[in-house]
Amino acid sequence: MSPIKPFTLSAWVLLVLAGSATVQAQNSTSKVAITAPLAIVKKAPLSENELQRWSHLDLIKDSIAGMSVDRAYAELLQGKTGKKVIVGIVDSGVDIEHPDLQGMIWTNPKEIPGNGIDDDKNGFIDDIHGWNFLGDAVHENLEMTRIVKKGDDGSAQYKAALAQYEERSSKVLEDKQQVDFLLDVHNTIKKELNKTTYKLEDLSTITSTDPKVTRSKMIMTQIFTNGGPTFDPEAELEDYRESVYDQFNYNLNKDYDGRKIVGDNPEDIKNNHYGNNVVFGPDKEKALHGTHVAGIIGQIRGNNLGGDGISNNVEILTVRAVPDGDEYDKDIALAIRYAVDNGAKVINGSFGKSFSPHKQWVYDAIKYAAKKDVLIVHAAGNDGYNIDETKNINYPNDSEDNVKEFADNVITIGAINKDYGENVVASFSNFGKINVDVFAPGEEIYATVPNNKYKYLQGTSMASPNVAGVAALIRSYYPKLKASQVKHILMDSGVALPSMIVLGENPDPTQKPVPVSSAESSKTGKMVNAYNALLMAEKMSKK
Repeated sequence: MSPIKPFTLSAWVLLVLAGSATVQAQNSTSKVAITAPLAIVKKAPLSENELQRWSHLDLIKDSIAGMSVDRAYAELLQGKTGKKVIVGIVDSGVDIEHPDLQGMIWTNPKEIPGNGIDDDKNGFIDDIHGWNFLGDAVHENLEMTRIVKKGDDGSAQYKAALAQYEERSSKVLEDKQQVDFLLDVHNTIKKELNKTTYKLEDLSTITSTDPKVTRSKMIMTQIFTNGGPTFDPEAELEDYRESVYDQFNYNLNKDYDGRKIVGDNPEDIKNNHYGNNVVFGPDKEKALHGTHVAGIIGQIRGNNLGGDGISNNVEILTVRAVPDGDEYDKDIALAIRYAVDNGAKVINGSFGKSFSPHKQWVYDAIKYAAKKDVLIVHAAGNDGYNIDETKNINYPNDSEDNVKEFADNVITIGAINKDYGENVVASFSNFGKINVDVFAPGEEIYATVPNNKYKYLQGTSMASPNVAGVAALIRSYYPKLKASQVKHILMDSGVALPSMIVLGENPDPTQKPVPVSSAESSKTGKMVNAYNALLMAEKMSKK
């Protein structure tokens, strides 16, 4: 799959329109894990403040399946002083100038800003706040496209890539037709209402009997009904249009070569000093994904701006290595090593793909991080697949045979929504009792985006930094705990999912999805809980 982009509400409701689905404790010896009734759902609509920070709330106290972050600060961290933790964000770039991230950005103490000299002699000139391995490149092919472009070498990888490429290309052509149709529907409503944007209640004022207007009203009513209170037709239909056309023009376009802008040889891992120090890239708006991830982890708490970050004691180190398309294995391997060498104790990786021609480079970087006691938090992916199945592997992973882990410093995160019950696992979230470790909030997550703005996004991309933030909390207040210990605390201290849950997209929208045992979801069948994790860290730190 492509890098795990923001899985916006528009994508979800449009999938609904296209005919997709509308939408105990596992082997833990922990004595602090919370169990809960089968269904805990907040009956009244969430307030705007609750929705903006639901991942911080508490399942029992607030009837919302959050991570009990506020409870942890109120009951466990009052009066305590933690140490700064550097969190590496390997992503599309970060708007380090965002007001809600000020004071939370890493600065290289060994570099003199703007002198054009590699003061710390690491091969990267003026890497003040991190490094941009993509230079001025923004768009890229998918890995399957790159493999197909190289030609038939008789390998199983080529055959699999070609099959996926042809299937994906056919789907994108269908999506192009759909997005064009929906934009016409949207423009019809705008013209009828004489408004640039509108809400569900505005649709009820339309009285026209024109068949096109009537049909457009019906379609937009359905989208709003499924989209929820944060749905913005103007913004989200544009997001959907951009996503579809980017796939058509860049990701699947065999004639497009995004790498020539970078100027390196992506097949040579020894050609490792390239890019520049502009960590948000050539177009700050395109750093939306990484800026959102950074905000989830470290946007300033309690300043009445936007949402709150999980950890109040982090320094965000930006490594830009994820383009609009599939990341190169070389960039990811070097990005991990760069973050490790510059002091990161937690690295967030909200990216993934289906093919990894040079996966050994990434595996070696993961092992390097393990030796340096660095925890890597990785998103499970947004396809609704069981990634234990060989055909559905989500790279990078931490098991060369997709079964046995070669390192104990990687934790893979699936996504949940705020409603605890059989549908608590997000339908888009990948799962797997071998290759997904635990779940965390990943739907309707509110955080920073470029140019002083905020936005709701969703995906395992958002679940992963929620966990990275909790990991940073643990490493801040209990710095003697090792990366492997933090990983297992996050897994073992979680709140149990309901015993029976729905996993993946419903293949037949005319039939009610069939719940399965939560043991099928992940290694733990749990959701990360900051309060429990800190209690367990306290106990473990005294051993």
